[in-house]
Amino acid sequence: MYVYDEFDRAFLAERTAEFRDQVGRRLSGALSEDEFKPLRLMNGVYLQLHAYMLRIAIPYGTLSATQLRRMAHVARRYDRGYGHFTTRQNIQFNWISLQDLPDAMASLAEVGVHGIQTSGNCIRNVTTDQWAGATPEECDDPRIWAEILRQYSTLHPEFTYLPRKFKIAITAADKDRAAVKVHDVGLRLHRNEAGELGFEVLVGGGLGRTPFVGKSIRKFLPARHLLSYIEAIMRVYNQFGRRDNIYKARIKILVHEIGAETFAAAVEKEWEAIRDGALHLSDEIIADIRARFLYPAYETLADQPAELTEALKDPAFATWHRNSVTTHKQPGYAIVTVSLKPVGAPPGDATADQMEVVADLAERYGFNEIRVGHEQNLCLPNIAQKDLPALWRALEAAGLATPNVNLVNDIIACPGLDYCALANARAIPVAQEIAKRFADLEKARGVGRLHINISGCINACGHHHVGHIGILGVEKNGQEFYQITLGGRADEHAQLGTLLGPAVSYEQVPGLIEDVVDTYMELRSGPQELFVDTVARLGIEPFKERVYAAH
Repeated sequence: MYVYDEFDRAFLAERTAEFRDQVGRRLSGALSEDEFKPLRLMNGVYLQLHAYMLRIAIPYGTLSATQLRRMAHVARRYDRGYGHFTTRQNIQFNWISLQDLPDAMASLAEVGVHGIQTSGNCIRNVTTDQWAGATPEECDDPRIWAEILRQYSTLHPEFTYLPRKFKIAITAADKDRAAVKVHDVGLRLHRNEAGELGFEVLVGGGLGRTPFVGKSIRKFLPARHLLSYIEAIMRVYNQFGRRDNIYKARIKILVHEIGAETFAAAVEKEWEAIRDGALHLSDEIIADIRARFLYPAYETLADQPAELTEALKDPAFATWHRNSVTTHKQPGYAIVTVSLKPVGAPPGDATADQMEVVADLAERYGFNEIRVGHEQNLCLPNIAQKDLPALWRALEAAGLATPNVNLVNDIIACPGLDYCALANARAIPVAQEIAKRFADLEKARGVGRLHINISGCINACGHHHVGHIGILGVEKNGQEFYQITLGGRADEHAQLGTLLGPAVSYEQVPGLIEDVVDTYMELRSGPQELFVDTVARLGIEPFKERVYAAH
C-alpha cells in the first residue's frame, strides 16, 4: 500500500471545499447546468439518465480496508446501498443526489480517495495488474511506476485540456492482465539483456467507435526516462491531436492517420530536447516512491499446510480453490480473486454489506489490502494458505464465493441503458440472462475459460471488442439490437473480435450465445483448446452457419 502524506490530505480537503462551493452555487441557481458541467466533470461527477453519478478513482486498483469500508458507508448513507466496480479499476455510485455530493466526497477524501481526473480530457486513472506485487511472474512491482505517473499527471497544467481523454496501463508480467495493448499508452515493464529495468512503449490502442490495438514505438525505454518520454508523447498528441471532431480526437486516430513510425519520430525528436531535464528519474526519487509502499510482513510458511489439505476434502471448497486461488510469490501464501458475478446479479456490483465483509477479511487475513481488477472482480492479494478455508466460509456467507472466475458466466458489462445517458441498449439484463443459461457449474467448467464482454453503446465501456465473445448494443428503429463479435482478446496477444453477422434482437441474444458455445464444444480439438483458440483456428464461418440457421 502507498502511504499518502500531509500534502495529499490537505490538497483533497481544499478540493472538496472548492467543490462544495460550486455545488452550492448550482443549487442556488448562480450557476447553470452548462456552467456547472465542466466543474463537476473535473471531480468525476456525471449526469446520467436518472441521477448524478460519482466516479471514484482507485489508483492502480489498490484499496485499503479503511477506504473500502468508507466506500460502503457512502453507498449506504448517500446512495442505494451498493457501488459498481468498473473496467477502469474505479467505483461508481449511481444515485447520489446533488446536494449530498459534497458530503459524500468529503467523507471519501478523509481516507484519501477522490474523483479527480476520472472524467474530462485529461490523463485518467492509471491502471495495472490486480496481482501486482504479489505474483511471481513480474519483474518489478508496476504500482511503483503507476504511482510515479499518478503524481506526475495529477493536475498537470499542460495536459488538463487534451484533445480527448487519455488512459495509461502498465504490466510487469509476460501474462498481461492489464490490457495494455488497448490503451492510449500501454507500458510493458521488463528487463533487457543487461538486466536493466525498462519499458516497451505502445501507443494508439483503444476501443470505442474506432478500435485499434496499440503499436509498439519503443521496444526498450530505460525506466529512468519514463516521465520524459510520456511527456514527449503527450506533447505530440496535444499539438497534433484533432479538436474539431470529437470522434477523431483520440490519440489512436492520430497514430493511425500519420502512421506509427511518423508518430514515433515526432516523439523521439521532442524527447531529445527534454530527456535529461527536470523529468529525469534519479535513483533517489525512485527509491523514495518505492519506500512509501508498505509491503506485508510475511511469515515464514510452508506451502500446502495441513489446514488447506484437510479443507480440500470438501468438494465445494476444492472447486472454489481451483477456480479462485492462484500462486503467490511468497511460499505459504495465495492470491484470491473474489467474484462479483453471482448468477443473476449485475456484474461488478457490490453491496455496502459485501464491501464491509471484504474490508473485514482484508484486515483479518490480508494485510489490510484489496485490489480491483479490470474484469470487475475484487482481489485479496496476500492470504496465508492456512487461512483460505476460513476466508472461503466468510465469502460464501456473504455471497462472494461464486467459483466462476474466468468462466462463461464471469461476464464483463457496462451499466448500459439502465443508467447511462449515452447507451443505446441494456447490458446488465443481457449479462444476467446469459449467466443463467450457464448457471450449472459443471457445464461452465466444461466450457472452460471464456470471456463475454457486453457494451450498451459504441463507447465500449464493457470492452466488447476484446471479449472472446463481444456483444454490442445498438439502436435499430427505436428497438434494442445487438451485434456479436468472436475471437477478441485483451491479453498479451490482444486482437479485436470479428463481426459474426447481422444484429439480433434483445430476446435472441441469450439463445444465440448458447448456440455459439455449443458450436465451440463440438468443434474444439479437445478440452484444452480454449474458445478463442478454436475461433483462431477455424474462423467465424462455422459459428455463423450454425447460429444464423437457428435464428
